[in-house]
Amino acid sequence: MTTRTTPEASASAPLLDLQPLVAAVRRRRRLWASLALLGMLGGVALAFLLPPPPTAVTKLLVAHQEDQPNDPGTLIRTDVALLQTTRIAAKALESLKSPDRPEDFMEDYTAAGLTNNVLEITVSADSDDEAVARAEALADAFVADHVRRIREAANAESKALLDQRDRLREDLTQVNKAIGDASSVNGSKGSADMESLFSRRAELTSQIADYGQRAAQAKIGTPHLVAGTQIVDAPRPVRHSLKKTAATDAAFGLALGLALGLAVAAVGSVVADRPVLRRDIAANLGASVIAELPPRSVAPWRRRAARAERTRLTASLARTARGSAEPVSLLELGAVRAVGAIAMDLAAALGEDGPVVVVDGLPGLPLAERRAKPGDPTVVSGDRATAGRYQERAIGVGSVAPGTAWTDLQYLGTRTVLVVRAGHGSAAWLHTVARQLADQHIPVIGVVLVDPDPRDRTDGTLWDGPEPAPRGRNERPPRQNGSERQRTERVPLWAASVPDSDQEAR
Repeated sequence: MTTRTTPEASASAPLLDLQPLVAAVRRRRRLWASLALLGMLGGVALAFLLPPPPTAVTKLLVAHQEDQPNDPGTLIRTDVALLQTTRIAAKALESLKSPDRPEDFMEDYTAAGLTNNVLEITVSADSDDEAVARAEALADAFVADHVRRIREAANAESKALLDQRDRLREDLTQVNKAIGDASSVNGSKGSADMESLFSRRAELTSQIADYGQRAAQAKIGTPHLVAGTQIVDAPRPVRHSLKKTAATDAAFGLALGLALGLAVAAVGSVVADRPVLRRDIAANLGASVIAELPPRSVAPWRRRAARAERTRLTASLARTARGSAEPVSLLELGAVRAVGAIAMDLAAALGEDGPVVVVDGLPGLPLAERRAKPGDPTVVSGDRATAGRYQERAIGVGSVAPGTAWTDLQYLGTRTVLVVRAGHGSAAWLHTVARQLADQHIPVIGVVLVDPDPRDRTDGTLWDGPEPAPRGRNERPPRQNGSERQRTERVPLWAASVPDSDQEAR
């Protein structure tokens, strides 16, 4: 059963159809599979050619004065940033007595905060012993710097509290002097001043004691923080497994190559615009797909099925040729070998009814120059096809690839079967083929699709008959005789509306 593309069907078509893209990408599986394999091999080679350098790791416990249970990790990130400074790097290199520049040494180590108080340092060097020594020097330098900053902060806080206490003591001295001077004054006014001075002295005494206590507590808290900052995991070399590294690099290379291959295949498919599905090829050529032919190289378990499909195709084309009063030709697009084999099989099948001659108009690898076997049909060059018709039944074989002499196709046959390889021609060129054949008044019997997508479930048939007239509810459809079912040849509207490209014009 065939269908016609109507405006209603076009309106109901999906705005974004991914099926052609998926089919085109799946068809180019050799490309992305090769890139994925190349990426995997590159990852394995990278693991062997560029092994990871000797590395040492150590862990530090860092105590902070501002530690809070709900800290989001700001303090440990600050420690990581401080570790990656030239001051810490210079202190570590100074303890190692190394002439390296701090900027260069900073590129050889990294730090990461595991928790709010645990810091991990990873150092790489030319050997395991050097890496361990550098990690230990770097850890000691960071601990010393962290302790120094804690002590400086505690001393600064304690000094500020003591300075405030000293200022309050000076005020207390002035209040005591005022109390001594006011004690010689008698009367109610003197009693009120004495009461105010005593209240002020008691307040200053309390503040002096509080500042002194806070200054002492500031110094008492420093040893706790100093003792809490230490190396909890001594520096040790990291053992690298070559097999594990190779497997990891191979997995990354495989994923990267696969992603790159899929991207290249998808972009290439969109840019090339080469139809793969039956539906698209039939729509662009304006002819239905009447048969499919598997590729030349198939799996061993599918060879029997492939031979059966080729036999059915030959029988179908033979029935078509016997029932046609006009000569039939086979025109290929991207399937030179396939159309030659089909032509020879068809000629052998028609040879049972009488002499058959194959008119070869194929470019390159012509059938006329092949080594003939006993019993093979006669093959003549396509140049002789213009001289006149043959007494025998003729089967023309030609091509509709770019560069075709379109006016010579009518000498190969006035009716044709297109043998098209899926994904070979662009949509614009398929339009060109349909227009040129229509201009030469060569009707297309159908399309033989070579190497189709095995997962294609689209319909490759077209309906070019008249629209059925609307009928009543109980009215039967009118019966048709042979003349009414005769198909009318016409140029597809879409073929006339698509401009030719430069390549098509040539």
